[in-house]
Amino acid sequence: MLFVMLLIAGGALYVYFSSTFERNKPVISMQSNNGYWNLKKPLSIKIEDESGIKAYTVVMQNSSGSTTLVNEQLLIPKKNLMLKIKPPRGSYAMKDKEITLTILAQDVSKWNFLNGNRSVVEYKLTIDKKRPQVSIVNNSYKISRGGSAVVIFKVKDDNLEDIYIEGNHGKHFLAEPFYKEGYYIALLAWPVQDKGFRATVVATDSAGNVAKAYVPLYLKDKLYRLSKIKLSDKFLKGKIADLAEDFEETQGVEDPLEQFKIINEDVRAKNEALIHKYTSVVPQEMISTFKIHKMYPLKNGQVVARFGDHRKYYYKGKFVSEAYHLGLDLASHAMAPIKSQNGGKVVFADYNGIYGNMPIISHGLGLYTLYGHCSSLDVTAGDMVTPNSEIAHSGKSGYAMGDHLHFGVLVQGIEVRPQEWMDKKWIKLNISDIIKSAKKTINGR
Repeated sequence: MLFVMLLIAGGALYVYFSSTFERNKPVISMQSNNGYWNLKKPLSIKIEDESGIKAYTVVMQNSSGSTTLVNEQLLIPKKNLMLKIKPPRGSYAMKDKEITLTILAQDVSKWNFLNGNRSVVEYKLTIDKKRPQVSIVNNSYKISRGGSAVVIFKVKDDNLEDIYIEGNHGKHFLAEPFYKEGYYIALLAWPVQDKGFRATVVATDSAGNVAKAYVPLYLKDKLYRLSKIKLSDKFLKGKIADLAEDFEETQGVEDPLEQFKIINEDVRAKNEALIHKYTSVVPQEMISTFKIHKMYPLKNGQVVARFGDHRKYYYKGKFVSEAYHLGLDLASHAMAPIKSQNGGKVVFADYNGIYGNMPIISHGLGLYTLYGHCSSLDVTAGDMVTPNSEIAHSGKSGYAMGDHLHFGVLVQGIEVRPQEWMDKKWIKLNISDIIKSAKKTINGR
């Protein structure tokens, strides 16, 4: 009798702890499920089970009844299944606004009197087959390489999920709500390194429907200077050696030429990544206007280096490194006062490697100004500055050979020609008048 009892107890323990008799039901989940289906793209459904899935069924219920979309018995059980469920043939003509999707999965466990574990999950999905409506209201007539433009557009959709303007190389420009419900505005930028430019408004809804509208900009190419610069031993053993002491990337590097290459490429990339991080933010509150004054931050400042210069560096006839100068260098006298002609918020005010002491100001709509190589800063991050505020003094901090201001203008993280934003007429024709005209059009609709 004792032996029988021990045998029964042992069998019970085996059943309880054996993986063959696991008791967990299959886990069913719809990937990226937001409750919508456009009846075009397949639905992604994931089924997981530790003992293995041996069968699954997917059924759609609508006003016409039930339709089995898939029913499969697996000869070789799988622990993970990723299903792509296509809509049934002819379903795109369906008038239903809502359907129910029922998913059943069964595993190979011997639990439940050898019948295994079974899961049933229901998803109620809203049917949305209509693409968003997108239309361009107004935009700048042209954009120059290295320059800026503005676009105002309208998007209408009951289930709108995302809107952006697609530029070159997958760059997404963000839009800000403008003037009235359903309208948006965005500044665009043509990177100076790119040979071409294209901008397309893209709108997607919760069901995955996509609509696009091309922004009809006239493209004006602009030539920028190519400078071939010879590196001297005096420069390498002087300024570069001094800078190399300050950067962690050059610690332990003794060769002056290698120090220069690291500073010009690795340190520069790190410093520019910080700049792009702070200048890629676009506000999302609705705005009704965007007024900007012409920019000239240094009184009586003379241009000593232009925006867009493509600099190639050589040492004893051999190419060493290259970089683009993505700002406008201005110089007047030592430690000259720097003023911001436009108000805004200081988003950064600190030392930034080759840029030295550097404040960055946000002026709204993704437009930022940057002031490099300052000797001193009169603002801190978080400050709100008013037009014509003194924010810093020129200097030679960072990678600078003499006292000057490196003045940069950025649109959504892309450096653009400061000369455009320093031109009152350009601002009026390409920004202010476009916005004014768009508001008239919107009011007339």
